[in-house]
Amino acid sequence: MSLKTAVDTFGLVLHPTKPVTESVATLAAWAHTHRGRVLARAVDAGRVPDDVETVPDEEFLDRVGGLVALGGDGTMLGAMRLVIDRPVPVLGVNHGNLGFLVEVTPGTLGEALEQLSRGDFTVESHGCLVADAGPVSLTTHFGFNDVVLARLGRSGAVSVDLTVNGRQYGYYKCDAVVISTPNGSTAYNYAAGGPVLSPSAAAIVITPVAPMAGIGRSVVLGAGDRVALTVAGDSAPVAVDVDGTAAGELTGGDALSAGLRENAAQVVRLSAGQHQNRSQIKLSLLDLPLRRDQLLELIPAHLRQNAELER
Repeated sequence: MSLKTAVDTFGLVLHPTKPVTESVATLAAWAHTHRGRVLARAVDAGRVPDDVETVPDEEFLDRVGGLVALGGDGTMLGAMRLVIDRPVPVLGVNHGNLGFLVEVTPGTLGEALEQLSRGDFTVESHGCLVADAGPVSLTTHFGFNDVVLARLGRSGAVSVDLTVNGRQYGYYKCDAVVISTPNGSTAYNYAAGGPVLSPSAAAIVITPVAPMAGIGRSVVLGAGDRVALTVAGDSAPVAVDVDGTAAGELTGGDALSAGLRENAAQVVRLSAGQHQNRSQIKLSLLDLPLRRDQLLELIPAHLRQNAELER
């Protein structure tokens, strides 16, 4: 982590459907009173007030000193990909549910902007997977969480050969194979029983989902390793997802290669210690055999009422 200089021009990245009007208004008000600038992309012109300047994507990416992503982790990941060729600090505002990347709530956004404008924040450097797949044109090349090879239909299994730095390593026969970054290790990798890696680790983890044969455990590789997964002739058709977004399909003989690009994004942290504590609590909640509404039933009635009022 490192301290950063003040930011006075913020770019907005909006969730495509969630109502984010409150946060947009907070940003516009901040710009008005602080002589700052808030920019939005032309595609979002109909969702921002007239005092928020809308510009073409190329100008947007050239002018912003930081991004504010209004949504959940998915919106945050999209913002990080948007500035991958010119990483600037990205702040996540949680308009979703259980987010690991987003740090502030709409109610605390004003205070967060004050900290950003003073340069009173740190950044986490996030690496991403850079994926290429032979004849397949992937719609998303950069995965800050994971790249997943999953069976396209309900029948059959994914059967792929693993090569690391050009050397044959083994094979998988399973429902899916998850290639994950350290930050993404708390997502699908974790749900599949893979290890949680420290965000400071320069590593890649590969985890099979419901393995039937071949490699049955997670494999952790170094940041400089180049991974290739080649689809075997007996494999079911394979769907490629990057950060949960459909990115292409593979068939027998096709190969997907992936490597880690370090320092690919800067994620704003206003209080790194508090964020880490919240993330640990969220991970522990994922291990509980209870749904969200069942968890609420464990909270005393008077506190539950207060929680409902704050939502």
